[in-house]
Amino acid sequence: MFVSWFRELPVITRTYMTLSMLTTLGCGMDLISPFHLYLNFQLIISRFEFWRIITNFCYFGKFGISFMFHMFFLVHYCRLLEESSKFRGRSADFLWMFLFGCISMLIISAFTTVHFLGSSLTFMVVYVWGRRHHSLRMSFLGLFTFTAAYLPLVFLAMSILLSSPVKLDLIGIFVGHTYYFLEDVYPYLGGKRLLRAPAFIHTLFGAVEHNDENVDQREIQN
Repeated sequence: MFVSWFRELPVITRTYMTLSMLTTLGCGMDLISPFHLYLNFQLIISRFEFWRIITNFCYFGKFGISFMFHMFFLVHYCRLLEESSKFRGRSADFLWMFLFGCISMLIISAFTTVHFLGSSLTFMVVYVWGRRHHSLRMSFLGLFTFTAAYLPLVFLAMSILLSSPVKLDLIGIFVGHTYYFLEDVYPYLGGKRLLRAPAFIHTLFGAVEHNDENVDQREIQN
């Protein structure tokens, strides 16, 4: 059953989930240490530990309830977004969104103290999905209803109520809004699509870059 479900996951979602699970499993079995994974620009530059650029996005803490919640939201909304009409059959564009998010967060982290950015990346995915399904009505534990556009704010409020740090949440929301504006809003206002995936990324998936700006603008209107 799990194998069937796993194979049905779209490629980017499946790959990111696998990397996150293996990273956390490796730490849980003491095969690797989180101290070798966290983001540290000084070590990256002075000791050439370039893997930290990637591994800091793949570690969500020790196995436990918090980790399971992170995995659930990550896989659930990442899959929904990757299988949405905007990205269906366009894995290169979805990967490019991920790369834009990661690079933007790495730049921001250079000006603040952040060790792991996986939560921020999850928040970005949730934000973009919520904005593209802004009119979808949702319920929070049956207590109140809201539209999907406010889902990131609901998660942010939960973090505040639980006295959890909100820096990572805010970074994800900011980067998600930046992507949404440049990819969806700005072209709709008559501007050029600035975040089109480059040809070499399409080549990785054996795809051809399409001129789909008109499709993007129609989706904004829905």
